[in-house]
Amino acid sequence: MRNKPKLAALIFALIIGALAMFFPFLWTISTSVSPGAGLSATPQLIPDEPSFSAYTELFTKTPFARVIANSFGLAIATTLCQLTTSSLAAYAFSRLPFRGRGVVFALYLATMMIPLQVLVVPLFVQMRDLGLVNNYLGVLLPGVASAFGVFLLRQAMDSVPRELDEAATIDGAGHLRIFATIVLPLVTPALATFAVFSFMSSWNSFLWPLIILRSAELQTLPLALAGLQGQYTTQWDVMMAGSVISILPMLAVYLFAQKYIIQGVATSGIK
Repeated sequence: MRNKPKLAALIFALIIGALAMFFPFLWTISTSVSPGAGLSATPQLIPDEPSFSAYTELFTKTPFARVIANSFGLAIATTLCQLTTSSLAAYAFSRLPFRGRGVVFALYLATMMIPLQVLVVPLFVQMRDLGLVNNYLGVLLPGVASAFGVFLLRQAMDSVPRELDEAATIDGAGHLRIFATIVLPLVTPALATFAVFSFMSSWNSFLWPLIILRSAELQTLPLALAGLQGQYTTQWDVMMAGSVISILPMLAVYLFAQKYIIQGVATSGIK
């Protein structure tokens, strides 16, 4: 009985917090179906005459379908590359003893403290010398490896009992078989967690695609949204329609992998 007031207060605070976090998304959706919404229009959460004309205008007057396909392709390719390189490197740091392993791992993690802005110029010069400016490969190559992914998956692999490796070794299994059939299936939650983080990072990437891509048909979604802000300065319904479209894939991915994300973060020891 004594805890009921505290529990009620906690539930009330959680509801208020949830509503505060959901309000911007509700406002975005409402504005996207409000024809002619702008700075001078009276804001309404429930439009009097909702319409999807902003979405129609978005796809008819801009190459938005191609932009979405560009972002999907780059995000999926980046995610697959980072999953491959990070899982292999994590297995090496977790299971293969070699001299200086701790130092190498620490140096590799130290690269996480270097912001992209510092690397933009040397990366651009490198991509220019390789002839990859205004090329999807030029966007993809700098993100093939991820120090965060190696750290996350290495922490998860360290929690896998080494007795399983020893039993597989006695049965004649090599490192590749142990990696593919024993370790990877046991760290599936961590893999799913990192896949969501990787996809989200690539999907929302703005600075590097802005620098390396020049053609309008190669643009990714964040670049196209920035272009909408300049092209439709007062047409907030069109801008919010583009924002809704950019949010939906990430929402779907998160909802699909939600249980794996919670389990993966818990098992990998990241607080």
